[in-house]
Amino acid sequence: MTEFDLIELIRARCPSGRRDVRLGIGDDCAILAPPAREDLLVTTDTLVEGVHFLAGSDPVALGWKALAVNLSDLAAMGAMPAWTLLSLTLPRADAAFVAGFIDGFCALAAQHEVALVGGDTTSGPLAIGVVVHGFAPAGTALRRDGAKIGDRVFVTGTVGDGLAGLRCLQAGEGATLAEAPAWARAAVTERIERPRPQLAAGRALRGLATACIDTSDGLLADLGHIARRSGVGMEIRAEALPTSSAVAALFEGEERLAIQAGGGDDYQLAFTAPTLRETEVRQALAALDCPVSCIGSVVEGESVRLLAGDGSEIVPEHRGWEHFA
Repeated sequence: MTEFDLIELIRARCPSGRRDVRLGIGDDCAILAPPAREDLLVTTDTLVEGVHFLAGSDPVALGWKALAVNLSDLAAMGAMPAWTLLSLTLPRADAAFVAGFIDGFCALAAQHEVALVGGDTTSGPLAIGVVVHGFAPAGTALRRDGAKIGDRVFVTGTVGDGLAGLRCLQAGEGATLAEAPAWARAAVTERIERPRPQLAAGRALRGLATACIDTSDGLLADLGHIARRSGVGMEIRAEALPTSSAVAALFEGEERLAIQAGGGDDYQLAFTAPTLRETEVRQALAALDCPVSCIGSVVEGESVRLLAGDGSEIVPEHRGWEHFA
């Protein structure tokens, strides 16, 4: 196939149905119509084979995840997604791979009314670049720099499932995984291959959360970003970390805690909110059937400390993913 054959394949499999797309795939630029009195939020991520996903990954799942990790950034800022750009670097013009990838990508796009409006294809080692655009009412977007001393620290869903899924995909390290029930392995594999960006939860937290981030690099590492930007410290209670039944079936003790505290690829929302607004936070997320757990508090200082039940500090070997470490 030629490059233009691939572009036509992509356009045919992922049509745009949004009125604010004046001109989509096929020209030098897309023409888009932003809404009035809304802030435009833009983010991008690159996924590289062997770094962000395993060689031989299912293209449908890979397409889903490539968009999901970007939508998760919009969720962390309380945005409504709208448009996306996709750049594919491919070792060869593989129509079957591209068709599967686009099917996964556009399946998630359709769930959130996201239009694919352009991008690029080129040859080289397999890599995926995605840009997403979203909107929030002017001045309402969630940020990382608003946490206040005395706030409580929360996280949606459960933590550790993403890294647990990666461990399972990596041929099942250790006897614990080899002996674990199939349902648990399948559950965490689904979490890493098809993460669910918490977009509705992010929008529900506008006006309630003082700071927010998505848990992509690891819980402690991501909370550290909030702490640094806000000029505060945090104390996180190890026993309060929410655990899925699948992670509980796969890991235990110190190994489980390390996966939950430092594992990435969960794509939940970690956020801070005033103590007096905890009831409102819980009610807003309960209306969406989104579980939420209070896991700690914002304190004076500069670091994020993980505490045992007796108040002593736990120092994990890894706090999260760091690209150039």
